[in-house]
Amino acid sequence: MLDLDTAFINEEFHAEAVSGIEMDDLLANGWRHFGTHFFRYNLNVYEFDIRQVIPLRIRLADFSLTKSQRRILRKNADLRTEIRPIVVTDKTEELFERHKLRFHHGTPDSIYDFVSRKPAKTPCRAMEICVYEDNNLLAASFLDIAETSSSGIYAIFDPKASSRSPGIFTMLKEIEYSIENGKMFYYQGYCYEGESFYDYKKRFRAIEQYEWNGNWESVKEFHRPDAETLSF
Repeated sequence: MLDLDTAFINEEFHAEAVSGIEMDDLLANGWRHFGTHFFRYNLNVYEFDIRQVIPLRIRLADFSLTKSQRRILRKNADLRTEIRPIVVTDKTEELFERHKLRFHHGTPDSIYDFVSRKPAKTPCRAMEICVYEDNNLLAASFLDIAETSSSGIYAIFDPKASSRSPGIFTMLKEIEYSIENGKMFYYQGYCYEGESFYDYKKRFRAIEQYEWNGNWESVKEFHRPDAETLSF
């Protein structure tokens, strides 16, 4: 329930270059970015309601897979995954055009609404996770690489591949890459208080949420853990 005494936070700035240490600090204080536009806000309108915005992150040392996430990895084991610095190609833009057909309102115009024109290094180092079926690009996600953390920027996928849960699959690959590269936290973005389109971000173990007072708190109630777990 929204606390009517909650102070409204709505801040933004632009930056062409941010160091890994600076990015860690920004993420830890609830900031996100699309391209060179950095922003944070604690309230937003969702389906005619004013909702509290909740930044999320996963403490990677405590992360383990649920049974459903393990099934998603198994279902996509036949696909090829490539991880490299972001390069927006014609195939990326074609995939974005297919992906945005999923939206009925608030449809984004371009992939450059989310990444800069030099996305591999502006405003910080960033990687892409590209998923292929043969030579067909089925999904791609974009990941900021900070000093001790990583942060999912945006993900796109072919709606025809929805049965594979490609958005969750690329998130799992981002988490795996972050663990392998010694990161402490993986930031999966904002969600809302209550049910919303963004609830898929809540369905992970070892989640923490930002309280807008500078503190992060461990969250237990977002998910119902499966009996079996599997660590990366």
